[in-house]
Amino acid sequence: MATPHDRQDGATPAQWTRRDFMGSALSAGGLVIAMNLPLPARAATRAGRAPAELNAWLRIAPDDTITILVDRSEMGQGVYTALPTLIAEELEIDLARVAIVAAPVGDAYFNAANVGQVTGTSNSVQDAWVKLRTAGAQARTLLIAAAAARWGVDPRECRARHGVISNAAGDRLTYGAVAADAARLPLPTQVALKPASEFRLIGRGLPRTDTPAKVDGSAQFGIDVRLPGMLYGALAQSPVLGGWPDSVDSAEAQKMPGVRLVLALDSGVLVVADHYWQALAARRALRVRWNPGPNAALDNAAIRAALRRTEAEDPGLVARADGDARAALQRAARTHSAIYEVPLLAHATMEPMNCTADVHVGGCDLYVGTQVQQLSQAAAAVAAGVPPDQVRVHTTFLGGGFGRRLDVDFIPAAVAGSHALGRPVQVIWTREDDMTHDTYRPPALERISAGFDAAGKLDAFQLHVVSPLITARMFPPVTGVDPEVVEAAVSCAYGIPNFLVTYTRQEIGINVGYMRSVSHAANCFVIESFVDELAALAGKDPYDFRMALLTTKPRHRRVLETAARLAGWGKPAPGRHLGLALMDGYSTRIAQIVEISVEGGAPRVHRIVCVVDCGQMVNPRIVESQIESGIVFGLTEALWGEITIANGVVQQTNFDGYRVLRANEMPQIVVELLASDAPPGGIGEVAVPLVAPALCNAWFAATGERIRSLPFGAARAPRADAVKPGSANNDRGSAPRTAASDT
Repeated sequence: MATPHDRQDGATPAQWTRRDFMGSALSAGGLVIAMNLPLPARAATRAGRAPAELNAWLRIAPDDTITILVDRSEMGQGVYTALPTLIAEELEIDLARVAIVAAPVGDAYFNAANVGQVTGTSNSVQDAWVKLRTAGAQARTLLIAAAAARWGVDPRECRARHGVISNAAGDRLTYGAVAADAARLPLPTQVALKPASEFRLIGRGLPRTDTPAKVDGSAQFGIDVRLPGMLYGALAQSPVLGGWPDSVDSAEAQKMPGVRLVLALDSGVLVVADHYWQALAARRALRVRWNPGPNAALDNAAIRAALRRTEAEDPGLVARADGDARAALQRAARTHSAIYEVPLLAHATMEPMNCTADVHVGGCDLYVGTQVQQLSQAAAAVAAGVPPDQVRVHTTFLGGGFGRRLDVDFIPAAVAGSHALGRPVQVIWTREDDMTHDTYRPPALERISAGFDAAGKLDAFQLHVVSPLITARMFPPVTGVDPEVVEAAVSCAYGIPNFLVTYTRQEIGINVGYMRSVSHAANCFVIESFVDELAALAGKDPYDFRMALLTTKPRHRRVLETAARLAGWGKPAPGRHLGLALMDGYSTRIAQIVEISVEGGAPRVHRIVCVVDCGQMVNPRIVESQIESGIVFGLTEALWGEITIANGVVQQTNFDGYRVLRANEMPQIVVELLASDAPPGGIGEVAVPLVAPALCNAWFAATGERIRSLPFGAARAPRADAVKPGSANNDRGSAPRTAASDT
């Protein structure tokens, strides 16, 4: 690692950045994370020659430097560890010797399930499970073949281990020594993959490869990018969502120190200066007359009214239809229905939106934390006026993604500024910019109904979802039911003969976006809360009621049984109350049990038990971390998450208004990972949706009150008109309510 004396720019200690200081004080291990230095230049620096390209994911240099390209964005979920592990397993190398770089935009990195080079839907490992192991096995086969040809022996007499090929005679060659020859051989189309019994790396809790760089300060997030001659930009945006500038008086701003450019754009007014604080100060000096557009009167009440009106008027498109739920409800001996609502939510990533662009004669270099490399490339190409293939996307670490960086609205301003000035420009949104101009998780209103037959058996189940449609904006055209709005509903595992899910689209006038777990969170909250309602109506224990609906689902029963045992279901400690939730999502089965007490009329969460069957695991340590982070994310949403709008303006501007879970509110989290030989399931989002229903079900166990709208904050005290245990109209929340019916 470089020391302060190795600085090439002549900076004195007083001029060091945070990462300079950390780099001088800490040493990393053998792993190298290289984010932006082009691979051939990097390899040439080390070896004097370019590395051999064995496939789209693997480069091996003559000095035995092994570089793995990762085609998914690292935003804390561990792909810079999990995906290289798949290649390293078959290549017979240890992760400690691997250099990792972000893959460029390329057809080889297309994720078919996501229809692009996209990091999302928790499917990075699912997509890579066979593909990257095959890439490693192909490379190993080529290296062995090249070594065998050099020795004049049968490849079957050779073996590869720890980056060295050997034969029966005791000859040895390193991968680097034969990599160039191997790269010239035809790629084998059929290779045998290791059975799980022979795994050395897969299934082990190996240390994360990105941790050393994040500890010593060398990890590069988008906001850390520094380029020679770089300028900084701040973007003024309409206070009213969807508004635009009608006129701009920039006379005062242009007189201020360091200001290089004031540029009116469709998205707002960009100010570029020598330093970021200069750009911010000049932005404050702008006099902009904003046209508020169509949202000048928009507020939460109007949004809610639109959703309710549409739910009442439109039966929706069918997303799932088992049997005939409508007819079964008509003939049911007893029916029950309720309306549930979930609010707008902000992503609130720790690193606000930012982008660095360098437009030059050869095209454009884009340095950005993004989940969509191809869309980022396309957005930059339009802004720079160049073909997409002239835009090179350098993906940095993401300081939080959660779906926010599936959007590219923060990219064009940096490109436009660089194009106008002919110098690199980094545009950074302030926390207030980020909070008030997010692409928010859409609100939803969901009516749910069920019917019992004369024998008391649950015979009919109907869910009608009303919400805006994200995919229609981001990936048009959309016909029929978008699966992104009925997740957790269409995959619901309960054995109910007549099961109907419908969806009606209702836009609300502002852009909404994908958020961690997308519609799983809304639909799981509704279904799992309502199933508890049905258990109470049937006079059954919520656990027993669910188990009776899962007779043909052994994996679901196993996670639920294990969670109940670990949480002590049916035997809570004095003053404690338990609520549970179950979900099938992202090909993962998961159950959660929340333990609370009631203190001062509010819930205090003491413990959350989570049991997961996600199939085969690449790295159990990462799986456990993702479950824990998802629970914290979900608990924050359930207790505090809500964006409110008044006259088209978002009212929450920072974390003082958009509350997050505090350290003293953090419960004990118990995670149990079940062994499975099933294919890998998704893990990054799956723990989020269950927290809210399990929490609300625990609250009902404690108080007899139903929660049918979120958020359910700890500051909430019982209302004077709160319903009593056993009442059919037992719902409560921050918004005006519609009573449940029980006939």
